[in-house]
Amino acid sequence: MFGKAPKHPKDMHFEVLTEDSHALGGLATRKEVNVYLTKDNKKYFTILMYIPNQRAGTVPLFFGLNFKGNHTISTDPGISYPTLEKQKEFRWEKLPERGVASARWPIETIMKNGYALATIYRGDIDPDFDDAFKNGVHPLFYQKEQRRPADNEWGTIAAWVWAMSCAMDYFETDKEIDASKVAVFGHSRHGKAALWAGATDQRFSLIISNCSGCGGAALSRRAFGETVRAVNRQFTHWFCRNFWKYNDKEENLPFDQHELIALQAPRPVYIASATEDRWADPKGEFLSGVYATPVYELFGKKGLESAKMPATDTPVRDGSIAYHIRTGIHDITVYDWEQYIWFADKWFKGK
Repeated sequence: MFGKAPKHPKDMHFEVLTEDSHALGGLATRKEVNVYLTKDNKKYFTILMYIPNQRAGTVPLFFGLNFKGNHTISTDPGISYPTLEKQKEFRWEKLPERGVASARWPIETIMKNGYALATIYRGDIDPDFDDAFKNGVHPLFYQKEQRRPADNEWGTIAAWVWAMSCAMDYFETDKEIDASKVAVFGHSRHGKAALWAGATDQRFSLIISNCSGCGGAALSRRAFGETVRAVNRQFTHWFCRNFWKYNDKEENLPFDQHELIALQAPRPVYIASATEDRWADPKGEFLSGVYATPVYELFGKKGLESAKMPATDTPVRDGSIAYHIRTGIHDITVYDWEQYIWFADKWFKGK
């Protein structure tokens, strides 16, 4: 489905580009870190981090991708814009406005609750459009005469996840981060990525899927809302080409998405839906948690507490699998973040 990804490059190395211990009015330390994938530094992506200044020792971390650029998650003027060369690579006709996505990133709340935050612009890894896999990280690993990934090799989502795992290598070196307590999260297509990140890298110790839909938490065999054909036709670059065999043939799939949830076990996972997000199939997202529960029980863990869909805005979160469906549209909101912080407190802080 996602396709096989290569090992991390042997020449990968890191550089802290900027560091400001007085960010957000002194609430946090802001860092920008380049992850270089080649010895000559020509290919890289940039991690933006905020670390709370009120801390005793290392802190747990929320980590996820962003949609429009690191500078869009906050109005903080200290966040660097991508270089002009990068903007050209992203095919931006216009630079996205600083802080335009800040409503989805309650940074101050996260800091005040004792968590660090890290993010990467997904296009800095691989563009979210079909460029025949010419511009992102894929060409670094092509064999002689190869022009695109083989049918069983990584698509764009797997490339994003591969880079997230590379970033995890950096977090393990950062003396301010508790690398044993990294929660990987994502909304929509990034929710798909978060689940695959959790499945492929056991170092992510808590996984959060927000409105991830088809290819994420939603059961494919239900063929409700966004189907396998719909996702493969609209986003031809997301998955490996072998997944196309199941367009309009979901019943022939040798797996379904509850197994992606089960691959997180025994680590805690949170699945979230929204009432108006029928395209993402909230019921199918919930049922994946239900059907993954027996695997958690094999580990002696409590999975999803109930096999009955909960009431709106009433989280089910006492087990290792948590779920809520909130009022509203396809988005990640303050309400969602309140639940994720509560869940992380439970598993990381024993609250």
